[in-house]
Amino acid sequence: MGQNEPLLGAGDPQPVRVHGRTGPSPFVLVSDHAGRAVPARLGDLGVPAAEWDRHIAWDIGMAGMGRLLAERLETILIEQAYSRLVIDCNRAPGHPTSIVRTSDGTPVPGNAELDAAAVTERVERIFRPYHERITEELDSRQEAGQPTVLVSLHSFTPEMDGIARPWHAGILHNHGPRFGLILKDLLELEPGLVVGDNEPYALTDTSDHTVPFHAEARGLPHVELEIRQDLVADAAGQREWADRLARLLPLAWARYTA
Repeated sequence: MGQNEPLLGAGDPQPVRVHGRTGPSPFVLVSDHAGRAVPARLGDLGVPAAEWDRHIAWDIGMAGMGRLLAERLETILIEQAYSRLVIDCNRAPGHPTSIVRTSDGTPVPGNAELDAAAVTERVERIFRPYHERITEELDSRQEAGQPTVLVSLHSFTPEMDGIARPWHAGILHNHGPRFGLILKDLLELEPGLVVGDNEPYALTDTSDHTVPFHAEARGLPHVELEIRQDLVADAAGQREWADRLARLLPLAWARYTA
């Protein structure tokens, strides 16, 4: 298919997937890296097949875990369908890692020499619809006077740059951290869990986009949650973490509102 064709063709999935429904729950779940689809026009971006199973392509386990969690909480989950190798929907457009040329040592030849028009097309067709859907959801809840907690779901690789990561989960926070820190305290009471405080990543004004743009800017309670990928790589692990979070998130909300 030629470069003059639209980025997303008739056979390509829409960028936004919505599971569950809006209801009385205060929680809105979002998953920036749930999918690993690539527009047919872009082929495989020059990335070998085995690399698409790695963390560089998506947040392993978050699609399955997030959908189970939405079901248990009886709430909505908004997912991004496309791979972070196409465009990272948790980076502001123009950020150095918005469209990566190399990821964890793996070159991405299909991203190597993009012109401004190609970059804009990915922003407009993939990044923007996802964030517009989140905005639509939050606007609707605000207009209805419904309390809202934004829960951003991510997973992280057990090893990076040859260094093992001991945390089972991490709570990332920056401005307005209170809800996230309450959840961290509850997770730390779970037997055997090692919980990171801004580990393995720190949330900053520029390193992430979803939480700063949608939650911090509105003053909404929120949490960016990272779960280690080997713990949610299979269905059993996804059920375990969905059950755990379905139990702890309402407890955190009760403490937050007490």
